[in-house]
Amino acid sequence: MSIKDQVREEVTIRFAGDSGDGMQLTGSLFTNTTALQGNDLRTLPEFPAEIRAPQGTVAGVSSFQLKFGSNEVLTPGDECDVLVAMNSAALKANLSLLKKGGIIIANTAGFDKKNLSLARYPDGVNPLDDGSLDNYTLIRIDVNRLVKEALSEMDISYKDQERSKNMFVLGLLYWMYNRPMESTISFLEKKFGAKKPEIAEANVKVLKAGYFFGETTEIFSSRVTVKQADLESGTYRNITGNEAIVLGMVAAARKSNMPMFLGTYPITPASDVLHGLAKHKKFGITTFQAEDEIAAVASAIGASFGGSIGVTSSSGPGIALKGEAIGLAVMLELPLIVINVQRAGPSTGMPTKTEQADLMQAVYGRNGESPLVVVAPQSPADCFMAAFDAVRVALEHMIPVMLLSDGYIANGSEPWKFPKSNDLPQINVEFAKARSGDDLEPYKPYNRDERLVRKWAIPGTEGIEHRVGGLEKEDGTGNVSYDPDNHQKMTDIRRDKRNLVAENIPLQEIDQGTESGEVLVVGWGGTYGTIRTVVHQLRKEGMDVSHAHLRFINPFPKNFGEMLSKYDQVIVPEINDGQLVRLIRSEFMVPAKAVNKVKGRPFGVSELKEMIKAAIEEKVASES
Repeated sequence: MSIKDQVREEVTIRFAGDSGDGMQLTGSLFTNTTALQGNDLRTLPEFPAEIRAPQGTVAGVSSFQLKFGSNEVLTPGDECDVLVAMNSAALKANLSLLKKGGIIIANTAGFDKKNLSLARYPDGVNPLDDGSLDNYTLIRIDVNRLVKEALSEMDISYKDQERSKNMFVLGLLYWMYNRPMESTISFLEKKFGAKKPEIAEANVKVLKAGYFFGETTEIFSSRVTVKQADLESGTYRNITGNEAIVLGMVAAARKSNMPMFLGTYPITPASDVLHGLAKHKKFGITTFQAEDEIAAVASAIGASFGGSIGVTSSSGPGIALKGEAIGLAVMLELPLIVINVQRAGPSTGMPTKTEQADLMQAVYGRNGESPLVVVAPQSPADCFMAAFDAVRVALEHMIPVMLLSDGYIANGSEPWKFPKSNDLPQINVEFAKARSGDDLEPYKPYNRDERLVRKWAIPGTEGIEHRVGGLEKEDGTGNVSYDPDNHQKMTDIRRDKRNLVAENIPLQEIDQGTESGEVLVVGWGGTYGTIRTVVHQLRKEGMDVSHAHLRFINPFPKNFGEMLSKYDQVIVPEINDGQLVRLIRSEFMVPAKAVNKVKGRPFGVSELKEMIKAAIEEKVASES
């Protein structure tokens, strides 16, 4: 049978199976290979919300979605073209995300009586046989049997055979989409070759078995080629949001010529920040895994007080525990970086699911008037510059900064172009100088420049001994003060100092569209790709819609209020119950329209498009 070669602009694949089936590794390896092929891409890993979800159940399904193409790719795709279902629970949990007419690759071994029962299919019902999948292209493969055959000459345990079955599927997908195997083989040999060479050999055998199964079987009529994307020339790597935060932190430490200290307590989905920074000790990075969230942030504040870049990381529940200590950093006016990788809440919430849950917490979530700067990256690659900017602002303005990422950005990935060191701005740090002499007046730690910034006074420096702490301080001297007028003054100064950061951040720009018009869609964080795609589509349909995306949220860019006033309608899509929209309404008295979703999943393009259209039509109807 002759195999036709199709050329497509983009493809979306979703790998799904039990959390122990290696779907995340499979998806990551396919992603890395695809990045090396020069395609643009976006990924969406999804994990079970339960730490030890029962095997074979819908709650225990782990999935990884990847969209890659020869043109710009901004989202991981609404629906997938191919669904790999390693068992019946994976099919049940993900079938709604597959396009009609799409391809299902089903591991038939995962559709036995036991698996069907665990997935809660009715007795005697097998979706592979009952006609319910007639609207799809169903490819049945007994992966378990074929893996066993591939490894029949090796003395390897049944458990290790089971663990390698994902490599069979990966090899098959490499064949289907004209992907080379070499980088994956190299990875397997490097990972297992030294200590477990038999595991490396088994995985490579199974990978090749999957590839050649596609080549020799007659169940496929075509292969698909997705050509290279027209990316700007340079050196690229595939990067997740958390990895980009790590590299942005390291770059900022080098550009400021400052040591960096991370005090943290591991928490999903921020733990990779700790794991990543721990690998960079040679760049002057120190990491400390604390026993709790309060100890973590307190250690980071101590590091900032001592003359290092103090960093702490967590997600919403941990940030709540750190709140009092962050308020202390506000009082001390120290450059503390607080990384918040948001997850679905409240309380413990859904640790593995995404949400823009913590904007109000970032802006207001501490006792008293406790202003800090809030910076939000828009994509995995953008986490690098967002992290760099967070450190820059903290050091140059002596103010705590919260970097507000989320699980979608943190775990998702895209190609990232390595920046040149010379293209990154130098970060300027000003320390209080030593003083000597018997008749010196006491050092005043709260003396300020025109930006209301106090100098960084390092303990142990001669002649600048001073008092700081959590009790309100007298302006200038730093002495404890309970004077009401002084408290008002210090409160105003801390607020005004935060507001003056707007002088050192870029003006807000229109991402696409016109400088004024009928509708402005305003987004922040990980909604960027979806909003950009939707607005592009609406503009192609002839609608007067523009898009602005915020990086700095507290303070807002200086021109943001004026920008909002130039549009008849402002729409704010968010993966929460309406947090940015409340800030915009209160700050600028603009009747912005909220478009919200709180399902632990990002907006789909078609979903958001309909929601924005409905919001526009509702306004038109109310005015007619």
